Amino acid sequence: MTDTDENARVWELVDKIGFCMLTTQISGSLRARPMAAHPEPIENAIYFLTDVAGHKDEEIARWPNVCLAFADTRGQKYVSISGTAEVSNDRERVRDLWSTGARAWWDSADDPSIRVLKVTPVFAEYWDSPGSVISYIKMAAAAISNSRPDMGDNAKVEL
Repeated sequence: MTDTDENARVWELVDKIGFCMLTTQISGSLRARPMAAHPEPIENAIYFLTDVAGHKDEEIARWPNVCLAFADTRGQKYVSISGTAEVSNDRERVRDLWSTGARAWWDSADDPSIRVLKVTPVFAEYWDSPGSVISYIKMAAAAISNSRPDMGDNAKVEL
């Protein structure tokens, strides 16, 4: 695959998987929490809605380097993205990102406690296997033949 193809595959996987674990730093430790991702490949950005009362905002203000871990365990597809995060009070972007899922946390897009978390990816790595059943068959065949299985694509990508 070319760099352009690998870059496109990262964005496709992020869009398809949709949810990730956002890992931030806190006083020398790491903390992860699930987040609904809104990828914008043209902007080289992944957006999230967050709450001003959340600790992640404070953590990002001090240590903006974050990791996003996307996992589709059934499809055996994974993406890890390292990037820089920032939090803003962009009300227009809040309205653009508003979805039915956001209603679980806020009553409306007009809630003043909603913030936009933007992650600008710098580096990604993905693992793209053909799926669980095929992967298990390939692993079993490799074990019998004493060889390594072809588990699909793995690429490191500069974004």
